[in-house]
Amino acid sequence: MEARSSDPSSVAAASAKPVAVSILSVDPATAFDSEPAEPSCFPDLNLDQIVAAATAPKPEYNLVPIFRAPLPDTTNVLYRQAIFRDIERPSVRATLDGFAGGMRALRANRQQIDKIHHERERQAWFLDGVLLYDEAVRRFAAVFSSIELASPGLVAFRDYLASYTVEERFKRLADATLDLKRQLASVSYCVYLIGSHVHVGPLDDEPDFTEEILGVFAKFKQADAKDHRAKLRDDGQMNHIEARILDLVAELNSDLFGRLDAFVAANTDFIDPTIAAFDREVQFYLAWLDHIAPFRARGLPFCYPAVMPNKEVKAEGAFDLALAAALAKEDRAVIANDFELSGDERILVITGPNQGGKTTFARMFGQLHYLAALGCPIPAVSARLHLFDSLLTHFERPEVATSERSKLEDDLLRMRDILDVATEQSIIILNEIFTSTTLADALWLSREVMTRLIERNILGVWVTFIDELASFSSATVSMVGGVDRNDDAVRTFRLTRRPADGLAYAMALAERHRLTYRSLRERIR
Repeated sequence: MEARSSDPSSVAAASAKPVAVSILSVDPATAFDSEPAEPSCFPDLNLDQIVAAATAPKPEYNLVPIFRAPLPDTTNVLYRQAIFRDIERPSVRATLDGFAGGMRALRANRQQIDKIHHERERQAWFLDGVLLYDEAVRRFAAVFSSIELASPGLVAFRDYLASYTVEERFKRLADATLDLKRQLASVSYCVYLIGSHVHVGPLDDEPDFTEEILGVFAKFKQADAKDHRAKLRDDGQMNHIEARILDLVAELNSDLFGRLDAFVAANTDFIDPTIAAFDREVQFYLAWLDHIAPFRARGLPFCYPAVMPNKEVKAEGAFDLALAAALAKEDRAVIANDFELSGDERILVITGPNQGGKTTFARMFGQLHYLAALGCPIPAVSARLHLFDSLLTHFERPEVATSERSKLEDDLLRMRDILDVATEQSIIILNEIFTSTTLADALWLSREVMTRLIERNILGVWVTFIDELASFSSATVSMVGGVDRNDDAVRTFRLTRRPADGLAYAMALAERHRLTYRSLRERIR
């Protein structure tokens, strides 16, 4: 028979603990506990919208910092991808949801404790919280142990959980809690009301006059009387009279309540840090799968991309996830696009008609790489992507009237800042820069920037109105937005790999919106 201490306060004794694990990173020391600075790519690529939508249903977990921390190496990306694949299996998902529900009940318990002012009442809720934690962990461990897993991260955590639940400290924690609750439930006392004073004393063999009184008055009963009892308000906390009575009861039972004090003090941090971290970290995976589920239900594809340090990138059937969310509200179809860079090719130069999907394509390129660096399934049929060290963007911004800088000066300073920090492993996305100057000056400035990008072997996308950039060198690849064959004013939003044709189709748009010279004269008349 196993020997156990009879003193509940002793369950906090030190014992060997299993090795901590994290399901966010191969190295638990790199888990994301604090919020890094927001990357500059968030607003330009609409990643802020995507992250906000994914994390909104789970605000209590503070998941935004995790989404703001792309992974630095392929090992960690593959680590997360494997966990995502495991969690996509219904049996694993159901088990994790059950555990999350148990931990949610525990958090509600802890939040209630924070609202309570009376220490004895806080201790009662504390004991309930210990039992909630014990039940959640034991049930999770029992079910999780029988589930087949393939990801190293979840397998490691399952092993940790199995070791943790057989630890002496964990087993004795619940036993000591139950023992204290049984002893507290057996406490009896007597309350004496003497005038305006309340006294508490031990319960002796006090006579119960209830039946005798009811018997005396029974003969006078003619019918059921109206119930005049007032319902007392119960806000979930003891009032000051109840609290004082409990203090007096504690004084009468000083030994028992002394052991209760010692138990609570010794086990304040009864929640295991690794299990608490897992409770939060797993919500990153669940939140993302929940976010993309409606898109999948609409038939849109998601895949696990191959992520590597080299620059040969490719994607089939890819789309802008933020735009897809907006289109879904209007029940409109999403247009997917492909791209590929191989050999010495490094920069996609995007030209074509206005409002033809060029900026959307650039955002999609950035989104795919960023989400892939998080280890997430991305919006595409298939993809092979570059793992960057920084994702840098320069999108056109409206001129600010109060600024002392001209728009061109602002463009140049922003471009200088990007080139100062860009490395060979960076990705740069440029959208319609140098539009505030003459074509000749814009062409000269663009060539200077392009030369520096190619010299550094940088991967990127450049949306531009300058067709000459599309054939700048063997490192540049031209992609052009398309229009409907039968109507130049209709955009297909599909970009194809072909030489720039110099056609903006602006006149077709002007005619469609009745903004040509002839249409304006007719409208004025």
